[in-house]
Amino acid sequence: MRRQDEFWDKAARKYAADPIRDEASYRRTLEATAARLTPQDRVLEVGCGTGTTALRLAAGTGSYLGTDISAQMIAIANEKAADAMAENLAFRKASVMEAGQAELAAGAPPFDAVLAFNMLHMAEDLPATLAALRARLKTGGLLISKTVCLKSWGWYMLPLIRAMQMVGKAPHVGFFTIAELDQAMVDAGFRILEAELHPASRKARFLVAQKV
Repeated sequence: MRRQDEFWDKAARKYAADPIRDEASYRRTLEATAARLTPQDRVLEVGCGTGTTALRLAAGTGSYLGTDISAQMIAIANEKAADAMAENLAFRKASVMEAGQAELAAGAPPFDAVLAFNMLHMAEDLPATLAALRARLKTGGLLISKTVCLKSWGWYMLPLIRAMQMVGKAPHVGFFTIAELDQAMVDAGFRILEAELHPASRKARFLVAQKV
């Protein structure tokens, strides 16, 4: 199977050109997230893709760092940021395990919020990923995520996804239920403050979880 970064590098331009499939659900996620952020917050987004969400949320924060495993995704995000002249927004290539490490190593305080949209189901080791994200947060900080839970509604897609992975047409995809995702958050040291489905027609879990 192709490495994750190679897969997304190849897909980046097409991904950037594709329209958002469910604009109403996306707006709902943005609004719910923005309501949890303040103009003083230091925000880290992992798996930021081409920066669409970062560009919509950054103005309501103190500083916003978007990271992604794909250099091509980050290149497109930087193109967008240059056009938008977003002064408090930066993008950097980094894996989930690397995201935010350089800032903390340089003496910056932990982040107030970490955002992870449509990427936790792609983590090859979900407990380790959640532990890494928790380590980036201050005590009381928020992990805000939206994650498709395919085991709750899309279990029949597993054979197709596995076949596509064999020929390099799909990245790693994790299969878990809503209950399993929620429990993973609790086991990682988070308290769930808010939980919804965005959209309700599919099992995409929106969670606001606080580091305890």
